[in-house]
Amino acid sequence: MKKLLTSLSEKQPLKWLLKHNWHKHPFAIPLATLFVLFFAGLIFIVMSDSHEVVASDSHLVVFTHDKKQETLPTRAKTVGEFLERANVRLNEGDVVEPSQDTEIADQKFRVNVYRARPVTVVDNGKKTFAFSAATTARSVASQAGVQVYPEDKIESEMETDFLKDGAIGEKVVIDRATPTNINLYGTQVPVRTHAETVGELLNEKQIKLAADDTVQPSKETKITAQTQVFVVRNGSQVATVEEEIPMQTETIEDASLSFGSTAVRQKGSAGKRLVTYQIDLQNGKEVARKEIQSVVAVEPVKQIIAKGKTVFIPADKEAVMRAAGIASSDFAYVNYIVSRESGWNAAARNSSGAYGLCQALPGNKMATAGSDWQSNPVTQLKWCDGYAKGRYGSWAAAYNTWVSKHWW
Repeated sequence: MKKLLTSLSEKQPLKWLLKHNWHKHPFAIPLATLFVLFFAGLIFIVMSDSHEVVASDSHLVVFTHDKKQETLPTRAKTVGEFLERANVRLNEGDVVEPSQDTEIADQKFRVNVYRARPVTVVDNGKKTFAFSAATTARSVASQAGVQVYPEDKIESEMETDFLKDGAIGEKVVIDRATPTNINLYGTQVPVRTHAETVGELLNEKQIKLAADDTVQPSKETKITAQTQVFVVRNGSQVATVEEEIPMQTETIEDASLSFGSTAVRQKGSAGKRLVTYQIDLQNGKEVARKEIQSVVAVEPVKQIIAKGKTVFIPADKEAVMRAAGIASSDFAYVNYIVSRESGWNAAARNSSGAYGLCQALPGNKMATAGSDWQSNPVTQLKWCDGYAKGRYGSWAAAYNTWVSKHWW
């Protein structure tokens, strides 16, 4: 094909036609036009026989909202900017996933708007009417502006008797824990509990009494708001230390979100534990300590995160990765990093001098992968592959680093 193109070029077809007076023929102009178009087509075919990747600042967004799905082109940089350009109005309680500050850097990036539904929050008989698109009962209450504590029990149910309860749709019922205080060997511990008596409170908090411990008031005493419970140990020195209980995180894979996107479905929080030690002294100095109690003062709240798993990689970018010898199992990680580092622009350069698809600094590092490192995306990705595996061990680890630090 290239030889044919060279041959046609050497004959200079337009000059040849003019030399032989073809321009005087009635079909000369149409024939010449067809010949030029054919010649241009050959150039396109030859030039396209490569691994060139065309970078673009335009993306496609798969937009799901109001019970429909659209695929829209956009040059918006973030989800919030996209919604503004699409003239999407958000109402009270609506939820956008991923968050509005999320960068749009992938093709066929997924954005979801969940419309709020009517919800009644019932809190010890007090009703709060609100609109919410949150997915957990705890998140619904929080979105409705009702403060809840980790120990409160919160359940969601559908309203079945509108005439009786004066509500319609979903109902979130809060069973409040009672605030009380435990004075544990001289340390005040504010807690919340569903226990009805002092004895049940001690069991709930797993407070074990030694033979020389005393409790006031008695174990049979009913718990009321701000009840003071004293646990006293005579004849020993004790010390209480506050420790954090790490927050647990539950991750849910969600095909409605693009790979790399996340959405917090329920905000979590760390808990608090108070650990009491009995201290052994010798000549007034501590020589040993033994844990005697560990009381959970504040329960941790689990954080629930939706993690996108839908991957879309354009064919031209996939071809470059294959040509660079990158395993298909790593395509999603590579596409995520390169899309954000350079937008798949092999000539991308930032103010610090970083260059290429992966923003090597300095760019001439990539010469180790080939002399055409400045222009060939395959050469650049070969270098990137070695960098990712050499520094992080794998593309997956490199991706995790980029997600946490926004650089690699």
